[in-house]
Amino acid sequence: MTPLSASAEESAADDVAPRGKTECIAPAKPGGGWDFTCRSVARLLDEQNLIPAGMQTLNVPGASGGVAFAHVKSKRHDDEQVIVAASSATTTRLGQHAYQDGKVDDVRWLVTLGADYGVIAVAADSPYQSLTQLLEAMKQDPKSVRFAGGDVAGGFDHLKVLMAARAAGIESLRALPYLAYDSGSVAITQVMGGHLEAFTGDMSEARGFVESGNLRLLAVFSEERLPGQYSNIPTAREQGIDVIAPNWRGFYLPGGASDAAFDWWETALNKVADSPEWQKTMQDNGLMPFHKSGKALETFITRQVSDVEQLSRELGLL
Repeated sequence: MTPLSASAEESAADDVAPRGKTECIAPAKPGGGWDFTCRSVARLLDEQNLIPAGMQTLNVPGASGGVAFAHVKSKRHDDEQVIVAASSATTTRLGQHAYQDGKVDDVRWLVTLGADYGVIAVAADSPYQSLTQLLEAMKQDPKSVRFAGGDVAGGFDHLKVLMAARAAGIESLRALPYLAYDSGSVAITQVMGGHLEAFTGDMSEARGFVESGNLRLLAVFSEERLPGQYSNIPTAREQGIDVIAPNWRGFYLPGGASDAAFDWWETALNKVADSPEWQKTMQDNGLMPFHKSGKALETFITRQVSDVEQLSRELGLL
């Protein structure tokens, strides 16, 4: 086969490039991590002239991404104008068979752009000053600390609490109260209002409320402390709780998208991932580098879904 010239390659790429305005589906209400992922990347795709026109963010909340997953699978199976925000919450629910008839190969896993590490936080006036203190209260009385998260029961936000409790020697995991909300921001307002004791979610969801002084972080579930302005937040591991919970941020395409369209989107999003502007966005929002695409991402996703399924069985969630 004769290699394409540079101009021929550009012409071939133009043939599969999106026409007009594109769309990013955020499977939650505005204010959560998926919404942040869509809006941040949409802005950079536009600013860097990587898409022919602007990108609209469409919020499709429900069932921890399940409503959006089913919508894309049934109604937009071959739509090459849309990308969908995904994260560890997506693979968690797939691993727990929580998406009705949903399977890991129903969609095409496109790219991850960073990792948003899990956090445990309390209201600024909470009596709990450390993760250790919070877990000790839970050990004494499993009902004393009620958690709020922007994920369904059994989802990734819930799993973070269960893994930390298990590491602390708490045996009655099923007795620990967890209330699910449509987004992390809604869950946080419940904690700030004194209706619940603690928030479980991700750094990007908590960041604005921490900066406003309404929320206090007790721990971040990262290997090491986060850089920059968040370096004062202790890890769970530092406090004797050996739990790491990175919530990767990325995208998938509808399962019927062509190889050519997949390659086009992968190239565009990899350019965003490598850009100084995205590096700054990550730093400003407590994200850490976590960039995978193509076959490497497919292998990672398949393994994570399998691991979640095994862990969920161990915890009695399946």
